Amino acid sequence: MTTKLTSKTVESLTQVNAQDWDACANPDNLPHSPFLTHDFLWSLENSGSAIPETGWKSQHIVVSDEQGALLGCLPLYLKGHSRGEFVFDQGWAEAYEQAGGRYYPKLLSGVPFTPISGRRLLLKGGPHDEEVAAILIEHAMALTHNYQLSSLHFNFIDDSQLKYFDHPDLLVRRGHQFQFENQGFESFDDFLISLSSRKRKAIRKERARAVQAGLQIKHLTGGDLTPEHWDIFFKFYTDTGERKWGTPYLTRSFFSMISDCLADQILLVLAYRDGQAIAGALNFIGSDALYGRYWGSCEYHPSLHFELCYYQAIEYAIDHRLKRVEAGAQGEHKLARGYLPTQTNSIHYLPDQGLRKAVAHFLSNEQRYIKMEHEILSEHSPFRKTTDEPLAGRRNNMEQRIYQIDGMTCGGCTSSLEKRLLLEQGIETASASHESNSCEVTLDPTIVSDERIEEITTKAGFEYKGKKA
Repeated sequence: MTTKLTSKTVESLTQVNAQDWDACANPDNLPHSPFLTHDFLWSLENSGSAIPETGWKSQHIVVSDEQGALLGCLPLYLKGHSRGEFVFDQGWAEAYEQAGGRYYPKLLSGVPFTPISGRRLLLKGGPHDEEVAAILIEHAMALTHNYQLSSLHFNFIDDSQLKYFDHPDLLVRRGHQFQFENQGFESFDDFLISLSSRKRKAIRKERARAVQAGLQIKHLTGGDLTPEHWDIFFKFYTDTGERKWGTPYLTRSFFSMISDCLADQILLVLAYRDGQAIAGALNFIGSDALYGRYWGSCEYHPSLHFELCYYQAIEYAIDHRLKRVEAGAQGEHKLARGYLPTQTNSIHYLPDQGLRKAVAHFLSNEQRYIKMEHEILSEHSPFRKTTDEPLAGRRNNMEQRIYQIDGMTCGGCTSSLEKRLLLEQGIETASASHESNSCEVTLDPTIVSDERIEEITTKAGFEYKGKKA
């Protein structure tokens, strides 16, 4: 029996039942994203952050079956500008308007002020998903024509949903963000071991420098969050917003609203000096990822931004077995801190054939540049190569030494010793064997002595028997 599906546009999330929306936004079989929830999007709307007066008019599309059950949603906004999107099309707007066209308003599917990849076609799951996806896209394209708009944009689309956008009139734009991938690390030290020795040393120094003024760092989530914390953080946020954007996007009431409904999915990291909070970073917690969003401070401390936004996030993700950390848009400086370039996708519909042709040409050229940049960035990965570097490329005084070590009984013992050794500056490689009771180490003897190897081995709980001849 064929089920008749219908779609409609709603201008406020008050017109959609929260549970029905969330059943489409975060089905049980998919990773949970706090940014797609009814609570998050409604907080943006109800707080005055994403409203028509600020250039964000809700035009959400919903699809229902004959019984009125919600099967799919599309968060969609009529935009009066291109701010708060992070997929930059201002150049397209300028070119179109110079040619006599009117670029704004336009339609945008995305999460306001949130450059996080995710599902945009919110599908409940079931036999009608493909049909619902097609209806959502067709309805959005029809709105573009009905309103006589220049364009329709779907920003930061998850890879898994690209299959739904196979349409000859849709243009694909690629980009990249920097993300930390948790490779099963057991601790931050475990993560450091995976880096080149130079990067390990730099990160250790940077973390020490960040708190050298006696700063204390606290993690706050759930019931620990209070209105006073949000008052403090809002000051940090507005200071950063005024310097970066001119006018901060989010209102103070937005933070109160998300604290009321999403507190368990929030991680607020604050730095204190003499009992006073002087800097903070706001993160959201998904089922498999930590999302870094906003940061600010009232005092300058070297490297504190890196500590709160990047290293604390990595540490939290490792401790809580999250797969990755997404730290927002842009920022090549993230590369040296363990965040690698990861592809992002956006889809664009431009009804005007002249504009579409010009943008397609631009995207073709841009894609070559993005590909080249991605390759260059990947070459500068801070992680150690999978194979040892040739000896000729190392410092001339590197040596390979074999030490007799007793007390290792299994792979866990050898792994533990290797990790402790690799944390030491001046040690490039370490390979232990419980079968031969030995450990082969590549080291710089001007930095690491045999006595130091003995000290590390003893602290690891094993018996150092000396260097093999």
